[in-house]
This record gives sequence, C-alpha cells and structure tokens, in this order.
Amino acid sequence: MSQTTSISMAEIYRFLAQSMRYPSPDWMQADYFSVLDTFIAELGWDTETQALGQSLFESDDWLEPLQVEHTRLFVNAIPTVIAPPYGSVYLSADGMLYGPSAEKTKQFYREQGFDLAGEADIPDHISFELDFLALLAEEGKSDEEERFLSLHFRPWFPKFQARILQEGRHPFYGVLVNLIDFFTREEM
Repeated sequence: MSQTTSISMAEIYRFLAQSMRYPSPDWMQADYFSVLDTFIAELGWDTETQALGQSLFESDDWLEPLQVEHTRLFVNAIPTVIAPPYGSVYLSADGMLYGPSAEKTKQFYREQGFDLAGEADIPDHISFELDFLALLAEEGKSDEEERFLSLHFRPWFPKFQARILQEGRHPFYGVLVNLIDFFTREEM
C-alpha cells in the first residue's frame, strides 16, 4: 500500500471510527471520500470501488440513503436492530447491552489513562473502540493495542461484520466493515 503507508495507524483508526458515526455533510466531504478511495484502490477492491461510485454519486441526494441505512443497521429497525455497534451485545449470552464485557472495556481504557467524555457513553461502541485504538497507536503502545484488539475487539467484530455483510442494502457499510477487518487483523 504505497500511499496508505504514509498514513499512520492512528489516522487510519480515526478515519474508521468517524466512518461508523452517523453520516453528516460536516465530515462526509471530498477529503473523506479521497481517503476512502485511496484505501480501496490500493487494496485492489475494484468491485467495491465500482459499487460505491454508483451508489454514492449516481444522484445528487447520496447522503440521505446513507443516513437511512445507518439508522436501519445500527439504531432501529423492526423487529430489532440489525447490527448493534456494541461489543457487549455479541459477547453476552443474552445479547445484553452494556454487559460485563463493556465494563471490562471501560476498565482497559482507564488502565491506559483514558476515559469516556460522557457519562452515558457506552464504552464498547465500535467508534469508541476505534478511537481508543487510535490513541494507543499515537502513543506508540503497540503491545497494548494488540492486547485490546485480541481481548476486546476481535472477539465480537466478526459477528458484527457478518450481520452487515448479510443484511446491508448499501455497499458503503459492507466496504467499511471489510476495511475495519483488514486494518484490525492479527497480522497487521
């Protein structure tokens, strides 16, 4: 990956964390799409490049379909949320939000000198976990980064990814979870 090697892992994690937030014109601009295009082009994901190009820019109103899909996948759908973006949902036997794994995640943050900004923030939300990985990478804490990935992220992410790949209607989120998978694999 010639161009992406000049991008730090911290920047990659931050980009991926931002990508999993609600789509907004505040951050979904030309610079964002340029980075996304660079990633998928350098990975040789030609099919994904074509699918994204058609779905994002075939009409003037490309943002609303992303917002609808984000809400459908991660916020509310009938009868249940399709792919809750919280590790605890996948790691607890009863699918409970903010279960013991979320507390363990929060404890890991604190052990590294970090905490969530808001009291109501759920620590094992995918965006928070990716933001935390960015902080660890930025501080050069590669052992802690790998430990967090193996103990707190990788155990649940494949289930989350599978739901999006099976149930997603817009190619954007399928490409995103595949990028997240690529950059959080053990061999990275």
